[in-house]
Parts: sequence; C-alpha cells; structure tokens
Amino acid sequence: MLGHHLARTIHVPGALAADVVPALTIPQNCRLVHVSAVALNDSDATLMLGTPANPAGILAPAPIGRGGVPAVFTARDWAPANPTGRLRAGDVLLITLDFDGDSGAAARDVTVDLDFLEG
Repeated sequence: MLGHHLARTIHVPGALAADVVPALTIPQNCRLVHVSAVALNDSDATLMLGTPANPAGILAPAPIGRGGVPAVFTARDWAPANPTGRLRAGDVLLITLDFDGDSGAAARDVTVDLDFLEG
C-alpha cells in the first residue's frame, strides 16, 4: 500500500558516556519524512543520519532537543546528498548520536523518533 506510514523509536536510557550508532535495515522503499530527537537533560548532543557509505547523507550533525523538548527535522533539513530522504529496501540507515556534541554536556535518556512514508 502506497502512503503507509512506518515509525521507529529508539530510546537510549541513562547517562551516555560514548556515541551511540544504531543501524536499521530498511524493509521496503520509503522516504524519511520526520525525525524528532530529545535528551531529558540540557545536553550538547547531536544527531546525524545517513548510510554506511555517507553517514551524514540525510542529516548533517544537528543539535537534538534539550530538557525534554524535542528538536524536529523534516525534508527541509535533509542534506543535499539526499534531499528527499529516499531509502530503498535493504539500505542500512545509520542513526549517529554524538553523546556530547563537541565535548560539551553529555546527554541523558535520549529518544529518537523516525517517521517514514512507504513508496
């Protein structure tokens, strides 16, 4: 069915002491249409999205939300390498969470929500 929305949530509990890089294998052709990311505390963490060939190919490193208020990213934020957020079945999506940005405050209790549109 075209137009079907798929959602994935990644939660990393506790205080982060290192970067976290979950990888998702994409089950069907889709577009990444919306991402929200937040740390419970006032952190300097950043989020980057892409593939193993281009880890920043969809979203260049960007600050996540702080203090429980999510930062929201949509197609207007996508990188020039993939401005539509298109992913094909079998692609691997890397979700790179830099726990403290540029050696700033480390994130705690991070949640990243990813919304995809099939097709």
